[in-house]
Amino acid sequence: MDSIIFDLDGTIWDPIDTVLGAWNSILTREEMNELTREELAATMGMQMDEVGMTLFPALNKERREQLIHECWSLETSFLAKRGGALYENVENVLAELSQKYKLYIVSNCQDGYIEVFYEYHKLEKYFLDFENPGRTSLSKGENINLVIERNSLSKPVYVGDTEGDLKAAKFAGIPFIYAKYGFGYASEYDEAVESFDELLRVFKA
Repeated sequence: MDSIIFDLDGTIWDPIDTVLGAWNSILTREEMNELTREELAATMGMQMDEVGMTLFPALNKERREQLIHECWSLETSFLAKRGGALYENVENVLAELSQKYKLYIVSNCQDGYIEVFYEYHKLEKYFLDFENPGRTSLSKGENINLVIERNSLSKPVYVGDTEGDLKAAKFAGIPFIYAKYGFGYASEYDEAVESFDELLRVFKA
């Protein structure tokens, strides 16, 4: 094992409260029903089309895409000012892992989202590269492969919290570590952790 590729939402941080404030401010303006934390959390890890269909099935495709773009744009602004909630001991764990492994992020998010995460929480120094569909228009599995190829990784693993993360890791042909404390569910995995700092146990084993 030479490297660790992380999902972001539900794996490294919980941005829901900040993101919910951004989305609901737009929905209120549009005289639409506000979302609950649970509704928004259920879309974590989805790409734009899936998010739109899940949250706004009554809208046509063009209107869904327009609304999602507006919400994503405002959430990036909100996160730049307020950040999200890092899981316990994230920086300490990243600092220790980065001494032995190369660290990366691949997330299903819009362009600029990971950069805001880096900037607010001052964590960019631990990661060597990142990718997302906002920049590439590729699936998560394809973006994982892109990071693997771009950085000449030979034995990476992927850490995530959803079935989609599992499928992406399988697509890339790499082991999957399931973050059980996150937002989703994974039907199978190579390892599972109950907290972020438990990754130290997995990677020391």
